Amino acid sequence: MKKVWIGLGTNIEPRQEHIQQALELLAKNSCITIRKQSSIYETAPVGYTDQADFLNMVLEIETSLSAEALLDFCQGIEQQLGRKRTIRFGPRTIDLDILIYNNENIKTERLIIPHPRMHERAFVLVPLSEIANELLLEKQNKRVGDLIAELPDAHDVKKWSSE
Repeated sequence: MKKVWIGLGTNIEPRQEHIQQALELLAKNSCITIRKQSSIYETAPVGYTDQADFLNMVLEIETSLSAEALLDFCQGIEQQLGRKRTIRFGPRTIDLDILIYNNENIKTERLIIPHPRMHERAFVLVPLSEIANELLLEKQNKRVGDLIAELPDAHDVKKWSSE
């Protein structure tokens, strides 16, 4: 079994429902076991900022799927939940990003692992730190918790409550 971290994000209502549906679809796959999940965090958009705030979280899973097969499965969930890829960094019903796959380095036309910008993104690192604070990101040779300390916007990532 491979240990994998996946980031989830959504900013199209009903946001909480999209996260929940994605979690349920991941859990239904017999080749995937969800081991840990972070809290849900609310974050401002990055890149294209004229859009609603995001809900983000990170999962640690174990899977027997290859990285490409997992990518296909995640993209299938995105399509099933109505994801439209029109604006880069634009609004989305759900986004599932493979952040780390078994500490492997993978570079294909479709997939780069570890995720090439995760170390710059508080909306990824803050939830990741909740479930894997000591995880070493090899390319940066730093632990998740140490990288967060270097991000000026980390304090803007807040735990979300549906109440």
